[in-house]
Amino acid sequence: MVNRSVGSHRTLGRIAAAIGLTGAACVTYAAAVEVRWFTLRRATVPVLPRGSDPLKVLHVSDLHLLPRQHRKIDWVRSLSGLEPDLVVNTGDNIAGFDSVPALLTAYGDLLDLPGVFVFGSNDYWSPILKNPALYLLPGDKRHIVPRSPDLPFEPMRAAFTERGWTDLSNAKATLKVNGLRLDFAGVDDPHVMRDDYAAVAGPVDAAADLSVGIAHAPYRRVLDAFVSDGYPLILAGHTHGGQLAVPFYGALVTNCDIDTSRVKGLTTYGAGSRQAQLHVSAGLGTSPFAPVRFCCRPEATLLTLTAR
Repeated sequence: MVNRSVGSHRTLGRIAAAIGLTGAACVTYAAAVEVRWFTLRRATVPVLPRGSDPLKVLHVSDLHLLPRQHRKIDWVRSLSGLEPDLVVNTGDNIAGFDSVPALLTAYGDLLDLPGVFVFGSNDYWSPILKNPALYLLPGDKRHIVPRSPDLPFEPMRAAFTERGWTDLSNAKATLKVNGLRLDFAGVDDPHVMRDDYAAVAGPVDAAADLSVGIAHAPYRRVLDAFVSDGYPLILAGHTHGGQLAVPFYGALVTNCDIDTSRVKGLTTYGAGSRQAQLHVSAGLGTSPFAPVRFCCRPEATLLTLTAR
């Protein structure tokens, strides 16, 4: 007589073992392969005046760089071969006190191009070990960091500006790029309550060929303000694209208050009767305490701005 109980236990054991092996394989892939599998995304955005020539904008974000990450350094350094007309850096550049020299090596010739930047929280504060389950919980993700900044953000800022990039931390600026007048407004990181939109508030100037809003974390209060003031293009980072995504479903979290449909890539964002093109970069790195990505490759994006 067949002992059905024993057979059932064996079947359950095999299923459990298969699930365990699959999970281990996914973790290994996420930590050893995808987190280093950098990719360049491309998108076309029709936001320039009629008759304008295309403008190539390289959007980089969230490198979270450590000096030992040689593959990332080399890959970012190679992006200058794209010959972008403008570089937009939306922050979280470093993950350690000694990362700035490696970061400057990574950006390389990109620093000699017209560029703008804002900082994220991990340009000010070194990362700390956190319970990853906290990212899955609902609620307000904003917070004030209860310690003084411990990363060399001022030397990093000075290195960027000395090479010609423009700091947009709660600031406005105008650049002339390929004969076009580009107006920018940026805020410091909304995720840690450093944003001061009042410092840049006001309707866009109709004399500009294009006005662009820049932030690290794409919180709705900042996006709504940019859209209400008439900015047709907004660039942000911070989300890591969710970092861990479910196949055929997508990201589970954004680490801010936008919905998961906007966690990465180009979408249309509306506030009131106005709309803007929003590009959120999934970024190129992770916290050193969570060095994994799954179904969400690390990325930079080449945006080609074209005539409307």
